[in-house]
Amino acid sequence: MAGTLAGLLASGCVRKNFFQPDARLNTSMLLSASADSVRNVTAGRQYARHGGVYNAMVGRHHRPSWAAPVTAPVFRLSTARPGGLHPGKVGGGFNSTSLSLTAGDGHAYVLRTVDKDPIRATPEAVRGTFLVNVLRDNVSSTNPYAALLVPPLARAAGVPHSSPQLFYVRPDDPAFQSDSLVHFRGQLAYLEEKAALAPGQPAPISVVNSEKAFASVFTSPNRRFDQPALLRARLLDAWLGDWDRHAGQWSWAMAAPTPGGFAPISPLPKDRDMVIYRLDDGVLGWLIGHVAIRHWVTFGPRYKNPVAQLSNGEYLDRRALNQLTRAQFQTAALDLQRRLPDSVLQRAVRRLPPAVYALEGARTLAAFRARRDDLPALAETFYRDLARQPRIAGTQAAERFEIHRYADSTVVTIFPAQGTVAFYHRAFVPAETRHIQLEGLGGDDVFVVTTHGAPANRQPAIHIYGGPGNDELRPPGRGLRFEQGSAPAGQAFDKLPEE
Repeated sequence: MAGTLAGLLASGCVRKNFFQPDARLNTSMLLSASADSVRNVTAGRQYARHGGVYNAMVGRHHRPSWAAPVTAPVFRLSTARPGGLHPGKVGGGFNSTSLSLTAGDGHAYVLRTVDKDPIRATPEAVRGTFLVNVLRDNVSSTNPYAALLVPPLARAAGVPHSSPQLFYVRPDDPAFQSDSLVHFRGQLAYLEEKAALAPGQPAPISVVNSEKAFASVFTSPNRRFDQPALLRARLLDAWLGDWDRHAGQWSWAMAAPTPGGFAPISPLPKDRDMVIYRLDDGVLGWLIGHVAIRHWVTFGPRYKNPVAQLSNGEYLDRRALNQLTRAQFQTAALDLQRRLPDSVLQRAVRRLPPAVYALEGARTLAAFRARRDDLPALAETFYRDLARQPRIAGTQAAERFEIHRYADSTVVTIFPAQGTVAFYHRAFVPAETRHIQLEGLGGDDVFVVTTHGAPANRQPAIHIYGGPGNDELRPPGRGLRFEQGSAPAGQAFDKLPEE
C-alpha cells in the first residue's frame, strides 16, 4: 500500500481546474442584478467528489460540510458596511487570498476567501506534481464555517475576536474584474475586522504586528506583555482545537503607561481557520498527524496531543507566559470553564449553517463539553511543558538580575539597573524546573546570585548569557554557567518572530 501511494505521489501531475468554478450549484440560473442573497452555494464541493475507499485511506475530514448547500448574502462594496468599503491591497498568507478594505468610518477590514490554495506554501520544485493535489485536498481537514463559531465563545471567554460575516462574491461584480481579484469571483468569502478589541477594552495607542510588539519588549523594560490575557487566549486556542497560532496570527494592542510606569501589550488573535480541525480519520491522515506533522492535531472530545497542538505558538509562549505560576494557570482554566456554560456552547454551534449543523452540530457540541471539563488537566500539561526549561531576558537597557537560591526554590527578579521596581519576578521549584536560561541582551547587566542556607541536592541549573555589554556575575557558584556573549542566533530570546 505504501509503495503504491509513493508511486502515485511521485508520478502524478497537478490537476487542472481543481477548484469549483462558482460556489453556486445551479449556475445556469441567472442571478439578478438586485439579488441580496443566494441559495444553494457551496464552500468547495470539489473536496466531496471522492468515494468510500479514498475516504478510508485519506480521510473523510469535513468534506460533507464543504459540499453542503448554504445561503449567503451577496457582497457589495457600497452596502457591506455603513458608508461603504473602499478596496486596498490584495494579499493573503500561504493559503487564503485577501483584500484589505477601509470603511467610511476609517475602520479597517479584510475580505478573504473561504477556500484555500496552499500551492504558495510548496517549493517551486513540486508545484507541478501530484503533491499539490494532496495539499489542496487536505484543506478538507478544516471546516469552512468554523470561524462562525468563535465570536460568542471568545466573547464569553473575555478574549478579543473579530466577527466574520459570510458573503458570496458575484463573478460579474465590476469591482472584482481585475486580474489580482480573480480568486474572489463566484466564491464565498469572509468579511471581518482587521483588529477587534475585547468588550470594554480601552482603545489602544496603536495596533502592531508580532514583530513590532516583541521588538518593543526587547528594547525597553517599560513595555510588558499582558501575560494573563495571553494565557486566557492560549487556553481558548487549545480548547477550540486551533493549532495554527504562530506569531503571524496575532496583532497586539499597545496601551498607554499605567500609573506604575509599565505600558501593557495585549493580544488580539486573528484567523480562526483551524478550529475543529479533523485529519486523522483516514490511514494517511492518521500517519500525517501522528508521525509526520504532529501539531496538526485532530479536534475531538479529548486533547489528543496538547503539547504538539500548542507548539506552533511556542515562540509567544516561551517569551510571553514566562512569569505565570502553576496556580495562575489553574485559575485561568477554572475561570474559562465557568465562562463557557452549555447555553453559550449551544448558541455558538447553532451559528453553523443549517445543513452543516445537521452534519456536525451534535458532535461538535459534545466535544466542546468534554474538552471544557478537562481544561484544568490541559492547563497543567501546558504549564509543566513551559516550566521545565524557562527562558527569561532583560532588555537592551542595563538591568540587575537577582537570583536567590533556596533549598526548595530558585527566585529570579529583574530590576532596571538604577531602579527599585522589578519588571520580572518568579519562583521556580525543582519538581517543575530543570534548567533556567537567563539573557541580559543589551546594556551592562549585573547578575547577583545569593545562596540561602545549605544548597539542595537538586536545584535547577542556570545558564546565563550576558549579551554584548560589559556584564558581571557575582559570585560564581555551583550549578551556574556564565557566558559573556549572546545566546546562539537561532535560539536567542530577542530573535524577532517570523510573521
